[in-house]
Amino acid sequence: MARIIAITNQKGGVGKTTTSVNLAASLATSNKRVLMLDMDPQGNASMGCGVDKYQAVNTACEMLLGEIGIRDAIVRVEAGFDVIPSNTDLTAAEVAMMEMPQREQKLRLELSKVKGEYDFIIIDCPPSLSLLTINALVAADGVLIPIQCEYYALEGLSSLLDTVDQIKESVNPKLEVEGMLRTMADNRNNLSNEVAAQLLKHFKEKVYTTVIPRNVTLAEAPSHGEPVNVYDKTSRGAVAYRALAAEVLRKQMTAGQK
Repeated sequence: MARIIAITNQKGGVGKTTTSVNLAASLATSNKRVLMLDMDPQGNASMGCGVDKYQAVNTACEMLLGEIGIRDAIVRVEAGFDVIPSNTDLTAAEVAMMEMPQREQKLRLELSKVKGEYDFIIIDCPPSLSLLTINALVAADGVLIPIQCEYYALEGLSSLLDTVDQIKESVNPKLEVEGMLRTMADNRNNLSNEVAAQLLKHFKEKVYTTVIPRNVTLAEAPSHGEPVNVYDKTSRGAVAYRALAAEVLRKQMTAGQK
């Protein structure tokens, strides 16, 4: 049965989509069955996996509106995992969902149909606490929060954590913070080191040991429609995301033994 991880932070530009694509790809290289769901109308995660959002017909939009089944939206990508793509149509879907009964449950109901076919389902959320993000949090087992190692890193974090608590108390009691991931780190930069230390001080074991460095290869890979471990598996970015995948797997194994 899949562990569903929503990757979210309403602050944009923190490496959310980069993490979604590259964690999915790195888990796939560990022989895990992975589905990555693009729930961001920008469709950047889709493009980063090699799916052309402009040509995609069966997407998360049609799935959420009940026009197609979830299996009709799944695309297999060369990196060895499955993707449900999105594009700007998802914005229209969000508006239409506002009038639907059980609007916060739509994604959970769809994922329940394929949850037994995967080890991990990774959800790339939009950079806002929108209905799309709420759907992801209601469906998820855990929340992975990428946090950029720069000034204002903690901005909006308390609001996100409050939302997670509210959803846990109301509709999804199993939801938990999977972990906080320090991204775009530069150990030559004092501010970057200070932010990383501050996160450890406040959130302790909830912070992943893995730190994602600021790395030009991570920025280049999406323009080629490839995860970084396909584009350049020897790069620092690729090594870091493989380390993150190993850490995610260890946490799941430890939790399963309890």
